[in-house]
Order: sequence, then structure tokens, then C-alpha cells
Amino acid sequence: MKLATYKDGSRDGQLVVVSRDLSTAHYATGIANHLQQVLDDWNFLSPQLQDLYDALNQGKARHAFPFDPHMCMAPLSRAYQWADGSAYINHVELVRLARNSEVPANYYTEPLMYQGGSDDFLGPRDDVVCVSEAHGIDFEAEIAVVTGDVPMGSTPEQALDGIRLVMLANDVSLRHLIPDELAKGFGFFQSKPATAFSPVAVTLDELGEAWDKGRLGLTLQSAWNGRTVGMCDAGEEMTFHFGQLIAHICKTRNVRAGSIVGSGTVSNRATEVKGKKEWTRGYSCIAEKRAIETIQDGKPSTDYMKFGDTIRIEMKGRDGQSVFGAIEQKIAPLAK
Repeated sequence: MKLATYKDGSRDGQLVVVSRDLSTAHYATGIANHLQQVLDDWNFLSPQLQDLYDALNQGKARHAFPFDPHMCMAPLSRAYQWADGSAYINHVELVRLARNSEVPANYYTEPLMYQGGSDDFLGPRDDVVCVSEAHGIDFEAEIAVVTGDVPMGSTPEQALDGIRLVMLANDVSLRHLIPDELAKGFGFFQSKPATAFSPVAVTLDELGEAWDKGRLGLTLQSAWNGRTVGMCDAGEEMTFHFGQLIAHICKTRNVRAGSIVGSGTVSNRATEVKGKKEWTRGYSCIAEKRAIETIQDGKPSTDYMKFGDTIRIEMKGRDGQSVFGAIEQKIAPLAK
């Protein structure tokens, strides 16, 4: 099934069930008001939502209405935890190579992960509001999962059983703030503003064979100012699958229902074209494009985003239909 959260003036919005083709929706009133309620009582409430979803797809839901992504908050409007990984080692390798820095050996055996702010997410059509262009505004196209309870000490295989929903993310980064923050030895903070998520979150059965043991084998599309810059395969080159990412958190603590775990920037390796490396699938963040330019030309030539720029992030299924709906955002200045 596919679930979304409609804006209603409250902090948590109203849970709606969305049809498979994203054309119609129905309020989940009477079953659950918010997605967190469903995650807290998944075994009891999700079958009821599934019945409503089936009726909606069959055209039998009595109070269905046209689905409007502009009405959407993030599917889980605020979460108990937002932990983002760096599951695509190619991204790390490129950034490190551009700085003439080696990738530490343990990066290949343990995933990188940081804990971001989870009290204020953006909806899929909300502006990305920034204080200054000088901060180096960058998009990051990612996959994210929403979990149920996953106990401390869970194996990667056990952790996979805790995944309830999948969605897309734009994990905005302020690149020029990152070096000073990391130099302090305490990780990201101001350099990671509010993250945006796709209009809908979907259950694993909606993904069919594209979901394979914690990896989503579909193409993640990124369009910056209307120009396609990324057509990246999200599955094949994912170094650490979502079970491994969740199990990494579970080494020392429980993961509770309503936690969101991100994949990090989806990244693909170069291919050899006439003896020369070319990144034919493009990029899912500008920092990676700048790293490639530095490797090839000695310096970057692509600037970060400016006020008024737009970013669109979407993933289509093997039937050509949008799976999660599109994240479509504009970069906007902070109102004074």
C-alpha cells in the first residue's frame, strides 16, 4: 500500500491512503489519524489500511478524492529518529580522491552514519529555505526506510524484517559549513538543515522484485533546474544494504518504531568509454559532480545551488509509473 500525510494545520497532519497509480486518495479516519499510530501498532492497523487501499484501487472507496502532492507533508511529519548513512562507497571514494585523501579501510566494513534533525521535515513540494547562498546549497537524492521496532543486537537479516515502508529523500547539505563542523570532531549539525521526503511511503510488496534483500534496484532520477543530471541505479552498487545500516545502529541500542534510516547519496561508478572514464549515469548531488571535475580537470567548475533553483527527485517502477511521486522543490531565501 501507499501512504501519505496531508497538511491540515497541525504538526502531524492527517494520514491518507493513496492509490497505486497516485491518482486518488482516501483519509484513513477511523483507522488511524497519523502514520506514527500505525507504526506503533502495525500488526493490528496495517491490515485495515490494506483493506482501504484495495477498495481504493478497485474504485470502491466511498469518499475518494484526487490526490494532490502539494497537500503533502513528509509521510512521517516528524520522527523519533532520522539516521542517515553513506551506503554507496563510490561516493566516498570520489570525494576522497578529489581531496587526495585515502578511504580508511574500515569504511569498507562498517557504514558511515550520522544522526540528523528529526523534529522538522519538509514536504515534497515545500521550499528549501536557506539563510545564504554562500553556505553551498546542495541536494542529495537518496532512498530511505521507515522502521518498526528493531531490538539491540539484531543481525542485518533480522533488521530487514523491521522495515515497514520505503520512500525517497532530499537530504539537503550546506557544503561550505561542513569542513569546519567536521574539524571539531563532533559531526554534522548546522550543515544539515531539514530533509524532505517523497509524497508517499510504500510497503515492500509494492516494490515487487525490485526490492532485493534490502536494496532497491530501480533508477533514481534527479533533475536540476529542469535538466536531468542523474539517472543512478540505486540497487546494484549499494555497498551496505538497509539491513546492515539498521543493524549498525542496533549494535548498542534499540531502534524504535518511527525511525527513518537513509541510504546516503545514491552513486554509481564510472565506465570506460574509449579508454576514458565517464560517469554516464550522472550524479545525485552536486558535491559528487564537483569531485569528478576536480579529478578530471584539477578543479571544480559547477557551482552549488542558487535562490530560485529547482530540484526534482523521482523513481519510476519497471512499468514506467512513478512509485513514490516526485520531490519538487525550489531554493528560497529566509524571509526577513
